[in-house]
Amino acid sequence: MAAERPTTPTASPAPTASLTAGLAEERVDHRFKAIPPDAEGLTVGALAAERRNLFTGGFTTPVLALSAESVEHNLALLETYAERHGLAFAPHGKTSMAPQLFADQLERGAWGITAAVPHQARVYRAYGIGHVFLANELVDPVALRWLAGEMSADPAFRFICYVDSVRGVELMEEALSAAAATRPVDVVVELGAGEGARTGARTEADCAAVADAVATAGSLRLVGVAGYEGEVPDADPERVRAWLRRLVALAAAFDAEKRFTGAEEIVISAGGSAWFDAVADVFAEIPELSAPVIKLLRSGAYVSHDDGHYKHLTPFNRVPEEGALEPAFRLWAQVVSRPTGEQAFLNAGKRDAAYDLDLPEAQVVRSGRDGSVRPATGITVTGLSDQHTWVRTEAGAELEVGDWVGMGLSHPCTSFDKWQLIPLVEADGTVSDYIRTFF
Repeated sequence: MAAERPTTPTASPAPTASLTAGLAEERVDHRFKAIPPDAEGLTVGALAAERRNLFTGGFTTPVLALSAESVEHNLALLETYAERHGLAFAPHGKTSMAPQLFADQLERGAWGITAAVPHQARVYRAYGIGHVFLANELVDPVALRWLAGEMSADPAFRFICYVDSVRGVELMEEALSAAAATRPVDVVVELGAGEGARTGARTEADCAAVADAVATAGSLRLVGVAGYEGEVPDADPERVRAWLRRLVALAAAFDAEKRFTGAEEIVISAGGSAWFDAVADVFAEIPELSAPVIKLLRSGAYVSHDDGHYKHLTPFNRVPEEGALEPAFRLWAQVVSRPTGEQAFLNAGKRDAAYDLDLPEAQVVRSGRDGSVRPATGITVTGLSDQHTWVRTEAGAELEVGDWVGMGLSHPCTSFDKWQLIPLVEADGTVSDYIRTFF
């Protein structure tokens, strides 16, 4: 198979320091859970400069902490992984919705940031993200009017989104024409992962019909193909690779049929957080096409990883020689009730912890008496109420009212979204910064 034409895709510029620095000027107040009450009125930057300790610096429980060292490790690992495998990287921003983390990703060579819905793209643009890949269909006329205005105002802004139906193409064309779009919106045909999967045209013939519709739409330009291998039914390495090869073959067929006329680069994109090793393997087989190829990976959960869902699914379990991600979240809650020797209740609940995939995992206990830390041996989380964690304790488990319990979480996307301001904590408990989220 012919070698892929060399390409070095232009990465999105990192947000300017002034845009992200503006987050440090926000005032601390009652909007932000767990932040010390005596910090009311300080700017976030001033509070960060105090370098308070998470346990003794006035924070209230429950409090979500993000490990500074683990975040740095995870950012570096995916940067080097993408470089090693010749992948461009547009991490999915829906995971964190945190401009500070986006800036870190872009500074580490990311091509851009992936979004799922128009609101996310608006947040990205507010913080200077120059390349946005919307891994979803976009048919909302109001959002398309905003997009047309954004593209007209900034000729350097690069935007790509999915299309998977002729009707969707018609709606995009109507809205963009009505908005007097000054340049075409780049689109990629989404290949569905199979029957019963999520969005995406189900067959190659369906994909061709969508591409035909794009060719007649003056407001759109076809630049590639994409999809999400995580939706492959009964996914295993063989089935996932087979679908990825279909995606690559679709791109090659479209290119042979000269469907990418006008595209300076051909985009082939896939890659969630569970199968990026398969993406790297199959994308290494992409043949030479008529224009340089951007092999665009979109994994997003890696930035914090987790102690449950992705701990079990991460591709690094299959390729340990490539490295290992580190779980960065720990939710601290306090024992507020110990009604029996077998039961305890903490003051965190569904409003604070991810619970859509797995319950939190009790990991360590910090004594409310002397601050000593010990493993959470014999302590198990059995359920969550809105504002309580249900805990079962085995015989001999030491746990009393006032103790702090540190819990690992499962599923980063539903951990970040419950907190607007998250302490970034060093190994010794020092809070070095605060991560602002926008959900």
